Order: sequence, then C-alpha cells, then structure tokens
Amino acid sequence: MFYLKKNGLTLVLLIVYSRPLALCKKNTVKKKIKTKNSYFIELPVISEKNRGNLCFGEIKKQIPFDIKRFYYIFDVPPKTNRAQHAHKTTKQVLFCINALVRIKLDDGVNKDEIILSKPNEGIFLGEMLWTEVTNFQRDTILLVLASDFYKENDYIRDYKIFKEYFKK
Repeated sequence: MFYLKKNGLTLVLLIVYSRPLALCKKNTVKKKIKTKNSYFIELPVISEKNRGNLCFGEIKKQIPFDIKRFYYIFDVPPKTNRAQHAHKTTKQVLFCINALVRIKLDDGVNKDEIILSKPNEGIFLGEMLWTEVTNFQRDTILLVLASDFYKENDYIRDYKIFKEYFKK
C-alpha cells in the first residue's frame, strides 16, 4: 500500500519498507554442514546503484535468539588461531563482515570446515560445538552475537574434556 504525504520522512519509510523484497540478493548455493547444532544464516541485502549495499537482520527471524552480548575480533596476527573452545549452553552467530576466516567445527562425532567470506553470510553455532577460528587475513573482522552474557563456567577450553562429555 502506498500512502503519500508531503513529509519526506514518511516517503523514505515507505521506500525502505517496500523495496527489500524486490532488491534483496540471495545466494542459495551452500555446502551442507554435517556438525549438529549448526547451520548457515543468510541475511538479506538491499543493493542500489550509486548508494551501495545495506545488510540487515532481525532478532527471532534471522538471529534465532535474543542477543545478550556481542563482540568483534580484528587485527589478528597471521597464523593465529582463536576460539579453541566449546560452550555448554551459549548459542552464537558469527559473521565475517570483512575479508575471510575459516571456522572449524566439531560436535564430538562430525567435523566441518566452513569459510565465511561474505558480510551477509553467517553461521549459527549451538551449544556443545568445539570451535576453532583460523586463517585470519590482515583486514578480517569477525562479528560474534551471543545468546548469553560472558560466563567463564560456560566454556570448555580443553578438547579432551570436551570429548569426555560424549562418553557419558
């Protein structure tokens, strides 16, 4: 429904909310993830010539939890690995908003390696996934959205202990 007022702000809001369906880019080709509690998330992108791109997501739509914490990792020295832990209950979504990064996942049975290289493509990580982040480039920026506040007792930082959880 188009309702025009003389107020430019109203017109802008109508344009912003009426255009995404027509302008959203989708890339539907994705490698299947074998590890449990993980899947790809693709955010819509509005692309307009001479204006650039706008990528957006909404809580409970593309992001499947309320965000309690977020952080981003950048300026990582070459050949440095990050993460190397699992969370007992915290869920996360990772987006590489600049450059690329490799995510190694292990659910205790299956293992995957995922490359994130597009700012609108992310990965959901559920609980009990051993995660390692590698192959940072000089200009990599990795954004992490988390379902809970920082709690040290939620982390499993020893791979042997992580594997023991699956023997119980």
